[in-house]
Amino acid sequence: MSQPLHESNPYSAPTARLLEPAAQAQELAERGTRLGAAMLDGLFFGIAYIPLIVGVGASGPDGNGTLMAIGLGIGLLAVLGLAVANFMLLHRDGQTLAKRLLRIRILRSDGSRASLSRIIFARALPTSVLSAIPLVGPIISLVDALMIFRDNRRCLHDEIADTIVVKA
Repeated sequence: MSQPLHESNPYSAPTARLLEPAAQAQELAERGTRLGAAMLDGLFFGIAYIPLIVGVGASGPDGNGTLMAIGLGIGLLAVLGLAVANFMLLHRDGQTLAKRLLRIRILRSDGSRASLSRIIFARALPTSVLSAIPLVGPIISLVDALMIFRDNRRCLHDEIADTIVVKA
């Protein structure tokens, strides 16, 4: 049996067996789990906004200035605290509080860690800006959500940012 050309030629480049990409080892998150995480994140922020709404409501003509100040202060702290916690988790683990609870995380498509700047500026910002465009925005938002039904389970924001969502 003859040897392959690279083994018989002492001047050929070295060869190496290639391993499968790390992303193949990760199990994609279920569609329902991703939806649940998005809904939970919205619920958490909705709850954090309640004191702000109460504070603004208390600022009517016969409103109590103290109640307004307390509501606005607590609401602002709650929203900022939740945002900071989510940013820290996204930076460290690629997770928001809801993603952490549902045991899913954001990674690059090659399986490496997604940076916070990629998550914010490539994953969240483009589709948020596009969805704010009158007439076109609702279509973009719908396309973004419906793309999850493809085999690779990647939404438009995942494609733009080159990310995947996997089980943690």
